[in-house]
Amino acid sequence: MVYRDGAIRALAAWKEGGTSGLAKVAAALVSRVVPRPEVAILTSVPPDRDRMLWRGRDPAQALADALAREWGHASTALLGRAGGGGRQRGLDALERQTNVVGAFRASKAVPATVCLIDDVYTTGATASAAAAALRAGGACRVEVVTFARAVRRHTSTVRVRDRKMPKLR
Repeated sequence: MVYRDGAIRALAAWKEGGTSGLAKVAAALVSRVVPRPEVAILTSVPPDRDRMLWRGRDPAQALADALAREWGHASTALLGRAGGGGRQRGLDALERQTNVVGAFRASKAVPATVCLIDDVYTTGATASAAAAALRAGGACRVEVVTFARAVRRHTSTVRVRDRKMPKLR
């Protein structure tokens, strides 16, 4: 799902507004378009401590748990926060990458193959930092699945079936 308009409002209601039932709906949507990953376990990107305390729940782990039920996998929290890594909202790509350096650590034994679940993929900085922590903890392969993805439009064009269309990067 492209992260804009209705998706932004739905995710805000889910994450910040207490709409807890969206994880099951999101998992059903994701499982329709993303094939079941061939991994040992599903895990999620953990929220920062302040967000977790404010929300009282972990939306990404709820999505991971719901996807585990859809795909017939196990799901468990394998990552913890190692410090740093404050809110990403409003940061540009380089600031996001810098913000999450060393933000995660494996909190228990990590199997060789893991599927990392998060709600939104914006620049990839959070997913990359979390995947690096999973690899440091023992994973050989980490697949990433998110409910939504931010898509940025650029001005370059490509020809598609003899029509000029904006190239998405």
